[in-house]
Amino acid sequence: MKAAILKAIGAPLSVEDVAEPTLGTGEVIVDVVATGVLSYAHEVFSGKRNYPMELPVIPGSGSIGRVRAFGPDATRLKVGDWVFCDPTVRCRDEALAPDIVLQGLIAPTEGAWRLQRYFHDGGFAEQIRVPTENATRIGEIEAADAGRWCALGLLLVPYGGLLATGLRAGQTVVVNGATGRFGGAGVAVALAMGAGCVVATGRNSEALAELERRFGARVRTVRMAGDEADDRARIVAAAPGPIDVVLDLLPPEASIAQVRTGILTVRPNGQIVLMGGVGMAGGPGLDLPYPWIMRNNITLRGQWMYPREAVLGMAALIRAGLVDLDQFTTTDFALADVNAAVEHAATKAGPFRSTIIRP
Repeated sequence: MKAAILKAIGAPLSVEDVAEPTLGTGEVIVDVVATGVLSYAHEVFSGKRNYPMELPVIPGSGSIGRVRAFGPDATRLKVGDWVFCDPTVRCRDEALAPDIVLQGLIAPTEGAWRLQRYFHDGGFAEQIRVPTENATRIGEIEAADAGRWCALGLLLVPYGGLLATGLRAGQTVVVNGATGRFGGAGVAVALAMGAGCVVATGRNSEALAELERRFGARVRTVRMAGDEADDRARIVAAAPGPIDVVLDLLPPEASIAQVRTGILTVRPNGQIVLMGGVGMAGGPGLDLPYPWIMRNNITLRGQWMYPREAVLGMAALIRAGLVDLDQFTTTDFALADVNAAVEHAATKAGPFRSTIIRP
């Protein structure tokens, strides 16, 4: 089969013939129809983002495809089923604190390195092998729509964070960093889950105005100017009432001050979830007032990715029309043009824009 291979950090991807994956018990082989390209993939491949991965590797996380073969432990899958290949792979021998890899992307712990050596390659290929539990059926779709369904990989991240808060219908949510791809998706997901109002923060005025145009009066935007006290006051003023949940999706280039500005707007007994990348490139840690957290019963948690069942929940929201995949503009590339696709994803990134490889 054909696959795109990263052989060395800083080198372009090489499209070559490689052996087809072999099937084992507890595994599924999927014919890849479409795979999304992360907007920061070029930073990973160039070494700017120091992601631990074992080379050579076939990158690519979050594919849509059709089942080719499955092991004897699968009881519901059928050959030809449309599935989402969830890149969040967990070890099976530790339930409380499992090692986790993002298949084709990152292995952040020593145990995860062992897992990555087996579930190694991602979706920049004609076929991919995934654990049985990571091939989630999404129902019948048209092949032409597979690229839009790759948005699952984007939507699931904020969905995981909001599920962790127990978000209830009618609550007010601040999405801190709403002008990025994950942040924009977070606005859409919060509304789909029933948020009464989403306060969207960011520095890009045009992107904020676009969020208001897309989603209407339930979205209120605040352009961050850089003064913590003033920005915080404007976020609170924009909300129709107390802020129940703060979802932080700020990228690595944002400042700790931006994170803190959003966090400190939450009401007593409120929920805060950190899912962004601030601090990954070094710099100061997050300085929060202990008495404020304690006396106001604040829940502050980190959330990396999402629980397994979230894929089914998000697919259901899409099927119900609560999340509209037509919001996403996709640009397709053939596998042979993978390097052009990576460049396009970096230079044309933005909310509701997806770069897709179709092997």
